[in-house]
Amino acid sequence: MSGSRIKSLPLSMGAQTIAAALAFGTHTSIALGQESTCEDKGDKSCVTKEAKPAIEHIEIHGVRNSVYRFDRSGDPRRVADLVDTPQTISVLTLDQIQESGKTDLEDILAAQSGVTLGTGENGNAFGDRYIIRGHEARSDVFVDGLRDPGMTTRESFATERVEITKGPSSTFAGRGSSGGAVNSITKKASTEYNFGRVDLAGGTDDHNRFTVDYNLSLSEVLALRINGLSSAQDKPGRDGIEQERDGVQLSGLYQASEDLSVIADVYYLDAHDKPDLGSYFDRDARKPVNDILVYAQDNDFLDSEVTTFTLRTEYRLSDSVRLYNATRAGQTENGYITTGLRGTNRADEDPEAPGAATMTLSTHQGWQEVDYTTTQFNLFWDTELLGRAHKLVFGLEYTDESVDNGVYDIDYGNEGNCLTNGRGGVSAAYCVVDASGNLVSNVGGLMNRSFTRGNADALYSIETVSVYVMDTLALTDDLDVFFGLRQDSFDYRNATTGRDGEQLYAYSDSMYNGHLGLVYDVAEHGNVYATYSTATNINGGESDLGANCGYGGICGTPDQAVQADPELVENFELGTKWELFDEKLMATAALFRMAKSDVMESVGDSYSTLGTLNTGRNRVKGIEFGLSGNITDKLSVQASASLMDSKVLDSFNQDNIGLALSNFADESYYLQLRYQPSERFAFGGDYSYQSQMYGGQPDTAAGYSQETGQYSIVVPSYQVVGLFANYNATEKLTLRANIGNLFDEEYWTAAYRSGSFMYLGDGRSFRATVTYEF
Repeated sequence: MSGSRIKSLPLSMGAQTIAAALAFGTHTSIALGQESTCEDKGDKSCVTKEAKPAIEHIEIHGVRNSVYRFDRSGDPRRVADLVDTPQTISVLTLDQIQESGKTDLEDILAAQSGVTLGTGENGNAFGDRYIIRGHEARSDVFVDGLRDPGMTTRESFATERVEITKGPSSTFAGRGSSGGAVNSITKKASTEYNFGRVDLAGGTDDHNRFTVDYNLSLSEVLALRINGLSSAQDKPGRDGIEQERDGVQLSGLYQASEDLSVIADVYYLDAHDKPDLGSYFDRDARKPVNDILVYAQDNDFLDSEVTTFTLRTEYRLSDSVRLYNATRAGQTENGYITTGLRGTNRADEDPEAPGAATMTLSTHQGWQEVDYTTTQFNLFWDTELLGRAHKLVFGLEYTDESVDNGVYDIDYGNEGNCLTNGRGGVSAAYCVVDASGNLVSNVGGLMNRSFTRGNADALYSIETVSVYVMDTLALTDDLDVFFGLRQDSFDYRNATTGRDGEQLYAYSDSMYNGHLGLVYDVAEHGNVYATYSTATNINGGESDLGANCGYGGICGTPDQAVQADPELVENFELGTKWELFDEKLMATAALFRMAKSDVMESVGDSYSTLGTLNTGRNRVKGIEFGLSGNITDKLSVQASASLMDSKVLDSFNQDNIGLALSNFADESYYLQLRYQPSERFAFGGDYSYQSQMYGGQPDTAAGYSQETGQYSIVVPSYQVVGLFANYNATEKLTLRANIGNLFDEEYWTAAYRSGSFMYLGDGRSFRATVTYEF
């Protein structure tokens, strides 16, 4: 283990080849030479140059064997192996993802420990929303180390791995990343091998999915890779709730010389869903309503269109200095109109059934356009200073994001069929049950909506320039120091239209974050570590909310917003990492305590008295465990467990002090096992558990009733089991079967703060996949 930290591991194509071989990991022959002047191979000041390996043959993921562990981060700035990185980082490999049967990033992450889902209403409901260690992370999603802004649908067809970083990491990520960050590593072209793979799947709920992955080495210096997707299905257990995905990624590599390489990628995804807001919380029964009808309207939709272009350039200046640039331009268009359902009573004035219990429909909608450009320069310098080996990283990053948010103008072709009480008094509503309590006919056409796109109501833009320096220092033969500092300077503008009329928020500021970690080898294959890291959230950092303070939008009036301090998150973590069974299995454990201070709360007119918007403070503490890799040559595992506790320490509303955070599960577990008794056959399954959590606004206290002494909205605990089996019929043909939610458990993954909707998990499903190599 001590030697793995100090090897020079550049971003050269040779290193990429080794990574690819380890990732594909089956029937691969590698010839590797080394050039070294080191007499003592364990000397940390020694720098070893790895010669370019030659791969004679390579097979592809999940066909013969499967890889459940990856040793290094896809972020090149993390220069040490993951086992020697003083932070909790989980890597989900392509094999594990495919064998689990999950495809959307939201479903992949929701199964992991320490990660929950969030909801939103109207403008902040589009796309994927994640909460890591109790803190909002919907804007902390990255692709190949670059921020992926916008609330959108994210697919895995072009994904090589998914990395989940736990705890603040703003030195790497910039603003936000309070509870952690998600980084997807994409598939890239390589000159080192040729392969092709087609996957064709079918199953229950009208499931069909076609993907292709083809890498072609045109010469020693040119390569192309294409990944394609076409899929459609109904949501398991919810007939008529549909999703369609069509996408493509083209990747090209130009190896101009041994020292210079250029990779260009174009990514496109077109997603069309008929969304489902699921059930709602019955406050009298204190539980979600079971077996809720499918009530989505015929023309409901959730559409996302994503286009990005990425250029990566790597240039080796010398054996110890290399330059890396990644530049991306992207555009995302999102829009949705979806239907909610809630329980209520007809008004006393209702002519058919005055006062009768009923369920009524509501409309939730919004659109968003995102344009962004980002470029990141990194200079890597492996050197010896004061007799010790250093791995220095100097970085400069520029990001320009522009987000337009708006709503649709909606007309209702049908009049309401009942009367209910609302904020404005008695009004017409759309009841899905008639006066006798029976379901009305043609529920999907009850509202008969038509729509046109309205004007924008929030024009958001932020321009950021960041500089940072990081160092991994071999202080002694057994002790490494992990250090970094970052400054982010930004110009923020948000022109909003709302209840207070038109307002322009504009301010500039600089943020400073850092990390400091120590890794000490207590044995040849085991270490202990301690780390401290910070993150900073700015006022109005979430781009989809305008002046909605409660969900991460900008707080206060334009004058007040300028005076608000950023929220600060500090994390202390003590952990240990071990490589077991001939370094085939990595085991991790970590104790942490994360505190968030200067939390911005919606204080309304009290600002003039308080003089600040930063009135809150909360804390999350816990322990996390992880396993990844092979227990034996036949048995692989990916497992994680999170046991956590959250508490509000201070708040503008004194009643919130002592309460748990909303959307926070105290306990969560994930386990995926794979057993391969023979060359032809493998089988396994996955298990996920999440304890109960409570509804409320993100990053704040869960809703609580002082009158009853209970949390207002409860998301019940759940556990879900899935199974899979692979059969290698021939050298080129593999069959896989998946059963999702084996016991067909009805469960809910998230709740809106009022309980007016609660997202439903997938019901039981059966899938069959045919994989053909060429």
